[in-house]
Amino acid sequence: NQLAEEGKLDPVVGREKEIERVIQILSRRTKNNPVLIGEPGVGKTAIAEGLAERIMTGKIPETLRDRRVVTLDLGALVAGSKYRGEFEDRLKKVMDEIRHAGNIILFIDEMHTIVGAGAAEGAIDASNILKPALARGELQCIGATTLDEYRKHVEKDAALERRFQPIVVQEPSPEEAVEILRGLRDRYEAHHRVEITDIALEAAVRLSDRYVSDRYLPDKAIDLIDEAASRVRLQSFVAPPDLRKLELKLEEARKEKEASIGAQEFEKAARLRDQEQQLREQLDQ
Repeated sequence: NQLAEEGKLDPVVGREKEIERVIQILSRRTKNNPVLIGEPGVGKTAIAEGLAERIMTGKIPETLRDRRVVTLDLGALVAGSKYRGEFEDRLKKVMDEIRHAGNIILFIDEMHTIVGAGAAEGAIDASNILKPALARGELQCIGATTLDEYRKHVEKDAALERRFQPIVVQEPSPEEAVEILRGLRDRYEAHHRVEITDIALEAAVRLSDRYVSDRYLPDKAIDLIDEAASRVRLQSFVAPPDLRKLELKLEEARKEKEASIGAQEFEKAARLRDQEQQLREQLDQ
């Protein structure tokens, strides 16, 4: 929510149906934890960001009006927990804070990682700490994972699977991907200080769809636009050879002038000062 408040989230385009479904599941009395299932890069995290944005703008049912969407950084919790029970203690403290706040919706990206996270010899994993809170309704979660990982890790744990309602997030069509890119264009133009045309957006979607077969829209098209804009910006910063020669001459004249002043050769220093001035004027042109 804080990122949505500060305007740091990218605009969410064309995912209204999925966001509505998330809101519908969150508004249920039981089994009110949605899990977004889709391939990497199709926009699962963007849906959670879209929900946070709707909460901030008030375009949400009364029951969810004061909620906050908070991301659980499981990696940070696991990091450095070398002693038995240390990870569990950290996660339990997080759970206590969520209970105390009473208005938090927890977003768990790569949800399959909670199965087995922190489990050392004799310790219990993260999912076993979350399950009782989910069962009692003390915790509301939005999960995100791929279909393969969901089948491999979550479906096998019946008690965990029972707490979640799956929402399948399909890869957008090329036409929808172009609309998503149009929504993001301003951010990339501002970052790279270049103009991105409609033709470039359409080409990014068409070419990435044709040639990048191991990744998914809109992520691969966004990457292509980002990469191309970065390259254009970089090329505009490369100084022409003549300009570089002038810069080197100017630097040389400046150093010689300072050395002449140090050696009290003031006539030479005056000549070099005039030379430096001429070179600066040439550079300004």
